[in-house]
Amino acid sequence: MRRRLTRCAAIILAAVAAAGGCSKAPAPASAPAPARHHEHHPPHGGTPMVLGDEVYHLELVLDAQAGVLQAYVLDGEMENFVRCAAPSIVVDAMVGGKPESVALEPVANAATGETAGDTALFEGRADWLVGARDFDGAVRSVTVRGTTFSGVTFNFPRGNDSD
Repeated sequence: MRRRLTRCAAIILAAVAAAGGCSKAPAPASAPAPARHHEHHPPHGGTPMVLGDEVYHLELVLDAQAGVLQAYVLDGEMENFVRCAAPSIVVDAMVGGKPESVALEPVANAATGETAGDTALFEGRADWLVGARDFDGAVRSVTVRGTTFSGVTFNFPRGNDSD
């Protein structure tokens, strides 16, 4: 008899729980999450350039008063410096309808142990960079960790990173 009461109690509890669950309004369908906007933030406030399919980046930093252009080699998220052995990075540009170029040479840094041939910073100086504000350019070629990127086009100051 006790077993029968226990079974009856279980059936009643299940019925009450089911009825209680059915009496609630269905939860509203949640809206799909918005697409995540993927952004890169150049650590020096410069111009972001994607190399490959966001494998690496260059960050171009211009001192227009001094006519100096720097290029930092960074990882795909622009968070970490990537040392490379490139002997130089040549930037070709069209400025006021006139072709120009500047060779960015490796910069050694005793504090970080970087040397020419093992650095993440390249720098060049050119008269045409003095007062430069907007130009279209291309990196002729740069090899980072065994991968060569050639003819990478960009606009300064917008870059080529569509994200």
